[in-house]
Order: sequence, then C-alpha cells, then structure tokens
Amino acid sequence: MICVSIGRGRHKHVIAEHRHLVDLGVKLVELRLDYINGTIKLKRLLNDRPGPVLVTVRREQDGGRWAPGMESERQMVLRTAIVEGADYVDIEEDIAANIPRYGSTKRIISYHNFRETPADIEEIHERIRQLDPDIVKLATMANSPHDNIRMLRLAQRSEVPTIALCMGDMGTPTRILGAKYGVPITYSTYSNERTLAPGQIGFQQMREIYGYEDINADTEIYGVIADPIGHSLSPQLHNACFREQGMNRCYLPFRVPREHLATFIQEDCPALDIKGLSVTIPHKESIVKLLKKPDATVAGIGAANTILFGEEGPAGFNSDCDAALASLATAFPKQEENPLANRSALVLGAGGVAKAIAWGLKNHGVDVIISSRTDESAAELAESLGCRTVTWEDRGLERVDILINGTPVGMHPNVNESPIDKVRLRPGMIVFDTVYNPEQTLLIKEARKRDCKVVTGVEMFVRQAAMQYQRFTGVQPSRDLMRDTLKKITGAAKAS
Repeated sequence: MICVSIGRGRHKHVIAEHRHLVDLGVKLVELRLDYINGTIKLKRLLNDRPGPVLVTVRREQDGGRWAPGMESERQMVLRTAIVEGADYVDIEEDIAANIPRYGSTKRIISYHNFRETPADIEEIHERIRQLDPDIVKLATMANSPHDNIRMLRLAQRSEVPTIALCMGDMGTPTRILGAKYGVPITYSTYSNERTLAPGQIGFQQMREIYGYEDINADTEIYGVIADPIGHSLSPQLHNACFREQGMNRCYLPFRVPREHLATFIQEDCPALDIKGLSVTIPHKESIVKLLKKPDATVAGIGAANTILFGEEGPAGFNSDCDAALASLATAFPKQEENPLANRSALVLGAGGVAKAIAWGLKNHGVDVIISSRTDESAAELAESLGCRTVTWEDRGLERVDILINGTPVGMHPNVNESPIDKVRLRPGMIVFDTVYNPEQTLLIKEARKRDCKVVTGVEMFVRQAAMQYQRFTGVQPSRDLMRDTLKKITGAAKAS
C-alpha cells in the first residue's frame, strides 16, 4: 500500500491533513514527529485518528529533523507511541533493542544510507532480520540504475516483509515497482512539492499516473530512458492509454547516465523483464550500437527512439521521422501528393531529433541545410546526408521554405528564448518547433505574428508517442487522449 508521509509543524495541521488524506482513500499515513514544533502530544494525534498511522521520529543522521543531544527523549516518544497503540513505529536498527515489542503495534526496523546502496546490503538486511521486525526497511541512495535491481530482488527473495527502496531520481523505479516485487509499503507525500526524502512522488501522481494500487506480479513494464529524466511527460501519456484500454502495463521514467547505458540495456532491462523503451536525450544515437536488430530507418538516421525487447535481443525503431513528416504535412493542402518535394528547409540542431527530421526531409526531395551550435556536429550530419551547412551565426540568412527547430531552445523553463531572430522569419514560411513544453514557444508566437504557417511540437510528440505505443502493444492508442493529457499537463505547468 501507499503510505503518505506528513511532516507539519503544528498538531492541528497534521490532524487536518490526515483526515483529508483518508478522504482521498489513503490507507496509511506516516506521522513524522521530528517535524513537530514544541512538545509532541501523542494522545492528540492518535486518539480518534481517522485511519492507521506509522509513527516516525527521525534523527538528522537518518534524514530527519530531531535535534542531536536529545536521543533519550526521542526513544521515549517511540515507546509512548507503542503504548498509545500506534499501528506501526519506525525504529532504527541501532536502537531496536531499546524499544521493546508491546501490544499490537508492528515494528518497522530501518536502515538509511543517503550516500550509496552498499555492496553488503544483503548482510545488512540479514542483520536487521535478527532484531524481531515485522517489516524490514532499507532506504539507500541509488548511484546507478543497477542499484534498483539489487534492492527489488532483495525484497522479492526475503522471507520477512521488506521495504527496499532507492532514493534520488535514479531510484524512482523502486518506489513504483515495489508492488510487483512484494514490497508491503511504498512511501509518498501529499504532493511533489512537499517531499520529505529524495525522490519521493506525490500520492496523486502515484495513483493517477502510475496506477500503483493496480500493479501486481503480472504487470508488464515499459519506460523512457534519459538523463536528466524529470522533464519527460511520456509516462503520463502512455499510462493514460494503458488505463483507458484496461491493460496491466506500467510505463516508468528511468534516469540512465551515459556511462550506465550499456549495463542498463544488456543487464538491467532483462532483469526487470522490461518489454519496451522510449529513448530520448542523450541516448538516441549511442543506443544504436547496443541494438541487435535496428530497422532500416534507424540504420539510415543513426538514431533510435523506440526499443522492443525480444528473444533475439533489443530491436530499434525511430518514430521521430514519420511523426515529424506527418506533422509537417498538416501545413500543406491535402491534395498535394508529395508537398515536400523541391522545397528547402533549415534544420536547427544536429542531435537525435534533428537527425531524424533531416533524414526524412532529404528522402522526400527537400534541399536540407543544417545549422548547429556545434559546427563539427552540423558538418558530420550534413556529410552523412549529403547536404549543406551554415554556421550558427548565419542561420536564417538564406531564404528557405521550412524552418525546423530540433534543439531544446525555448523549452520550459527557458520560455523566453528562441533559436532564431524573429526578423529572419518570412510570411508564408512554415515554422516547425519540436519543443512541446510549452506548446506556444516564443518561436511559435513570433512566427504567427509574422504570418508564418506553424506546426507545434505537441503534434509531433503525440504522433511519435502513438507510434511507439502501437509498437509496444500492437494496438492503436487514442491520439486525442494523448493530446488532451499533454495539454492538461503543460497548461497546469504554465498556470503555476
């Protein structure tokens, strides 16, 4: 189940938040008493409580706020919580012998490490198992994606119920996949803005985006890999469609640094039985050499954004190209058979998205010009496609029919940036910005003012996600649902 942590300074706020969470359907809350200002009044918090509680009084050394030098008082609070009938208490392993079992209160005996997931985590688990716990809790920092595998496997094998979670954004998978691996409790907070530990996810997000309460041993796992990962909105779109179509599938964000990519694909994905992945910055190009079966588009572009895992190993595809061309087609009259033929285009950027779009345009008879902030990258891409380059300083000086921004310039939160000076936008030019958050980028706004035809990144993002979804499931998703979900998220971000 999801345990929502409450860390408030006043008793009345703790009580009010507890009642509200129970109304939302929360089955267990953690009362972080180290956040209370002044004297802790346990009877006030525990008498007439609206639902089960886990009492925690965390020391600074374990990530809490309890002041050093007051350890005897802290242990007295924990003993009193047991006497007053708290449903659970969290006791660190080094004081477990000082806090005896009493009544029906269950003992969670815990270990925290904010630096690493130790090599001897199995031995630490066995040590705690000897201390008469009802539940063992291990919370460690993930320094590699493989730390998630170690912790989930430990929980799955344990004869004693074990909460095994990794902290930090690299440890997010353990917080979501706990239910699949037999973890009895996962921790969450009231909202993403009020986290009490690194990597915690808000309760509504755990329930509404990831469907945590429906995850079980048979749930199929998909995800997106990137570094950083926090900006990705793919989980919202894919999980919304899984839910609408009644599929027992979950799509997760995986932060994978460059140096861990090979291990993640070759070892971690099989260990987690991941069925498919979306791939984004910075891995679209480097992933290609790890594929056993790249399709013709991937081979031509030199970049992949979709991976399927089968018996023969990972197969790679690229939905960016087809999605971009389909999005561009919306700017032309429908009766034109090949509206791109004999036109010219300036592609800004030389990364995975820019490569896919430039390759697709070239194959449709477009005169492509590449411009990148890194001249070497632009030259390399242009040479591979047989097209021209212009320097970043001179971008936009040459008249073209189509301008495509394949860079992240203008992406939230840097919404006041544009990849090109507005004076270089001509009436009638088609301006396509692949940035989708926000949809109305500064480039798109300025293009509209200059009577350009515009294509937004939302159109491309939804189309490529829908193509990926069909690869993953064999079923067409609702593009309208994906589009509405995306606009709702980006609209909320803009409003905040």
